[in-house]
Amino acid sequence: MSNIVIVGAGEIGRSVAKRLTEENHNVYLVENNQTNAKSAEDDLDVEVIKGNGARPQVLAQAGVVPGGDVDMLIACTNRDEVNMLSCWIAHSAGVKQVISRTRSLEFTDSPDWGRKLGIDTMISPERSIAREIMGLLEVTGATHAAELLDRRAALYTLKIADNSPLDGVALKDIRTKFPGLVAVLVYVEHSDGTSGVPNGFTVLKAGDTCWAVTYKKSITLIQELFQPGNTVNIRRNRKIFIVGGGKLGSQIALMIKRDFSNTSLRIIDSNSERCARLSEEFGDDLVLNTDGADMRTLYEEGIDGADAYICATNYDELNIIYCVMAKTMGAKKTIAVVKRKDYQLLSDTLPVDAIVDPNASLANVILKYVRYKDHALAYSMIERIGAEMLEVVLPPEVPLCGKTLAEIKLQKGAVVALIGRGDDVLLPTGATKLLPHDHVILFALTDMMPDTAKLFGADFLVSGHED
Repeated sequence: MSNIVIVGAGEIGRSVAKRLTEENHNVYLVENNQTNAKSAEDDLDVEVIKGNGARPQVLAQAGVVPGGDVDMLIACTNRDEVNMLSCWIAHSAGVKQVISRTRSLEFTDSPDWGRKLGIDTMISPERSIAREIMGLLEVTGATHAAELLDRRAALYTLKIADNSPLDGVALKDIRTKFPGLVAVLVYVEHSDGTSGVPNGFTVLKAGDTCWAVTYKKSITLIQELFQPGNTVNIRRNRKIFIVGGGKLGSQIALMIKRDFSNTSLRIIDSNSERCARLSEEFGDDLVLNTDGADMRTLYEEGIDGADAYICATNYDELNIIYCVMAKTMGAKKTIAVVKRKDYQLLSDTLPVDAIVDPNASLANVILKYVRYKDHALAYSMIERIGAEMLEVVLPPEVPLCGKTLAEIKLQKGAVVALIGRGDDVLLPTGATKLLPHDHVILFALTDMMPDTAKLFGADFLVSGHED
């Protein structure tokens, strides 16, 4: 059990606090906004301290004092200055680990800022969510994406189409029928309402939603298997619209220019000064000074043939409505950035292809550092199904080294999905032997992950006290 102070009781702070209290840590939540503070008091089993987290006397009420017993401080307000000052105060008081949310990319572009202020980790929400959106662009039919194995593999959520060759196939027969496929299905939501971690005898049906961990070289095949005819090679000669040229929209545009050759970008923003800056930065890519619902301009620029339309303004409602409009106008894939949980619950009924949550994405990154510190390379909560993904490097001293997966006998609900070994990505079987320094991709139901992670050498604890 550790003592953890969280500065900021917004969606991110409350989400992280909830998970940590469920793991029996003592959590103190510092919040200056009375409404957020009251919400945290009503909903969470934490001690809420009302006040500005950038003030030493306020943090002192949470135990952030020289000689105190606070193990970690996480600053995740929406103000960079408050977060960094909170972390500096905590570091000066001797707090063992401090983590700061940082929206301004100039702070995270260089590690010097964090080191000079004594901040162990500086996290950019824009970079986290931009990477998730890039994964969604790579796989046309995916509604969720998370990168693994240094971008060589990924987790995708895909629905089996009516014309899919997977319809009626048992999992044990997939490798025989499709020998080029390097992928494993770790969870299936069946169209009849049942769901769970599948076994070899699980039969897939049209309408099932699957969580598939796959080697990225299998992307084209996995798209064609799940949704024949819906495959788009978005890396070549494609058109993508981005609505919202702020930090997130700019970050997505930069990644597209870096990773997708010969892609035509249309960046839309209603702020004329921002458009002028974007035009200087992106050169030949067209920047449109209008809003995302300007139907005349959208048609003139080819929305009816667009491969993707991404709406990343600061307003959830606009992002949803604009994506619905773009879909009806012919955009092949629409992606809306949505923070409010209430709207995300409508994801299955809205005519929007994918909804991404920047708060959940950032919470994933924070929890990776909180729960596993240096042991995990990638971590992702999958709240919809109550499961988690974890990438760990197998330490040589772990007793599992040299054993086959059949000998380990993981509990039902935990799966070794893929193994990275040198330059190779392996699809494991019961005969696969684990070797030191293997990069192991673990999938487990949430209540099973702590024990599963510890088995593979990833201690599930915050630096500080152990029970």
